[in-house]
Amino acid sequence: MALKSSTGAEYARILSVAGARGSRVVTNDEMCTMIDSTPEWIQQRTGITERHWVAEGEDAETLGVDAATKAIERAGLQASDIDAILVSTVSHYQQTPSLACIMAEKLGLNAPAAFDISAACAGFCYGVGIAESMVRAGSATNVLVLGVETLSNYTDLTDRSTAFLFSDGAGAVVIGASDAPAIGPTVWGSKPEASRVIEIDDWRTVNPSVEGPHIHMEGREVFKWATTAIVEKAVETLAASGLTPEELDCFIPHQANNRITDSMLRHLKLPEDVVVGRDIIQMGNSSAASIPLAMEALLESGQAKSGDSALIIGFGAGLVFAGQTVILP
Repeated sequence: MALKSSTGAEYARILSVAGARGSRVVTNDEMCTMIDSTPEWIQQRTGITERHWVAEGEDAETLGVDAATKAIERAGLQASDIDAILVSTVSHYQQTPSLACIMAEKLGLNAPAAFDISAACAGFCYGVGIAESMVRAGSATNVLVLGVETLSNYTDLTDRSTAFLFSDGAGAVVIGASDAPAIGPTVWGSKPEASRVIEIDDWRTVNPSVEGPHIHMEGREVFKWATTAIVEKAVETLAASGLTPEELDCFIPHQANNRITDSMLRHLKLPEDVVVGRDIIQMGNSSAASIPLAMEALLESGQAKSGDSALIIGFGAGLVFAGQTVILP
């Protein structure tokens, strides 16, 4: 007797994208009342002019539910149509239950597969890769993938090298069946020997009622890695999709730092007409949420349109990375 295996759609695609941002806008001027810096220096070093933080009554759950609700509606689906939810976050305040399970209840989903992903700034692309495989394998039909972060809660305002970077937001996509290829192969991996280059304090070593836990980062090491190894992986990701740089419409990297994006563009040698996501200018670095937020912003501004091809790649704490070439919803 032979076992049966599950089979699903031949292809998968992103059906919709939506986002939510913390409602408190913190300008560089305000930021410089908290840290020893200047607005000009922050903008020159990162491109950031302002960032979004959660206000009273907002948290990872509220942002995630807001983004997810809009994504489901934009896909033309009901909550009952979602049979899996994947949430990438490093901001959730409990090891268990997962934020995915909490959100499934709040969204009224019907007993979906639900789990969190801990891959920091690469987590959204990890989720896209997993969801695409689930749809094609037949283990799910419509997968809700989110990146949700409230990094302001982990920002060390005594660290002038990182305090101005981080922000709060949620980005969501629904991934379902497609009649044609619309999500290219996932290229992913890690650099485990650099696991401490970006980290959040060990809970065993801090007293949260006094301070922390906080994010810590060796910025120069991250910059070097992102502008060398990750550029190579971006080239590999595009090549794996079968597209050439001349056929690419958009480049939407993790919104880590505008200088990193500029350096990646120089090395990638993309045509000048490729649209580049630069949501970091008004948003700051929202980790797992940054790529879907930047994707939504490009579509809403008209800079990108449905059916465009986009190279997406996330990279961050772990160190980990993941990327795909996708067709925009």
